[in-house]
Amino acid sequence: MSLSAKYGYTPDKEAIDRQLALIAQNLENIASEELYKACFGIMDQTTLSSDDTPASVKKMVEKVNGIPAAFPGWPLPASVCVYPNLGHVVAETRKDPALHVTTVAGCFPTSQSWIEVKLREIELAVRGGADEIDIVLALNSFLAGDYETAGAEIKASRECIDRVAKELGRPVVLKVILETGLLATPELIADASFLAMENGADFIKTSTGKVKVNATPVAAWVMCECIKKYYEATGVKVGFKAAGGIASALDAVCYWTIGKTILGDSWMNKDLYRFGVSSLANKLLSAVSGTTVTYF
Repeated sequence: MSLSAKYGYTPDKEAIDRQLALIAQNLENIASEELYKACFGIMDQTTLSSDDTPASVKKMVEKVNGIPAAFPGWPLPASVCVYPNLGHVVAETRKDPALHVTTVAGCFPTSQSWIEVKLREIELAVRGGADEIDIVLALNSFLAGDYETAGAEIKASRECIDRVAKELGRPVVLKVILETGLLATPELIADASFLAMENGADFIKTSTGKVKVNATPVAAWVMCECIKKYYEATGVKVGFKAAGGIASALDAVCYWTIGKTILGDSWMNKDLYRFGVSSLANKLLSAVSGTTVTYF
């Protein structure tokens, strides 16, 4: 029995396409200043570039710190997301602890290494100040049909995070990136979603942003339906994160609407719904102001 069958879920591609077409037709009517600001407040403001430096990350965090003064009435993003060796810079520079430190870890973006190496990097990231850890599903196992090994790696990552977090006396969130652009069918996306949730993911995330196809509305719809099915079966609320390719304010509205349609209002907050973005902040600020904003 597939994991999807275990939860009574079969993706209905035709129905999904119809729903997404209706959303696409109504984006302009759905969009509002209030919604743009809500989308801003669930962003993981991200920089994952080869030329990131402590100075460049510090500069970005200082920009985030300045949002309340520069844009009164706007929320802070949910977090700043960086490479694991730079998490301490975010932790040291942020002024408000509500702004979380997110780091990728576990040999991002490919997850191609030994589990021992992945776990050591995760441990160091948490010790370095990460409030949230984003890891990548081990596709080398998953795509070979070895769900047991892929799931065991997620479970080991969860246990590593919990052990170090307990030692440090603070909670740490685990997000599992499915890399949906490399999963050939909605059925595989669904199986990956359930596998990650069963093995301790607090969030399931679409993409690394480092492959040709990243977040898509279809992948988001399937993942949110899986989250709903998992909640109905277990009572556990797992979060969703779309990342990669959310390039416009209306893109954000689209992904927000998918979540609200399937999961309802109780999911639409930074504890359960996120966008991983590098350029969206300026687009949302511009959409509300009516002029081009280049704050970041």
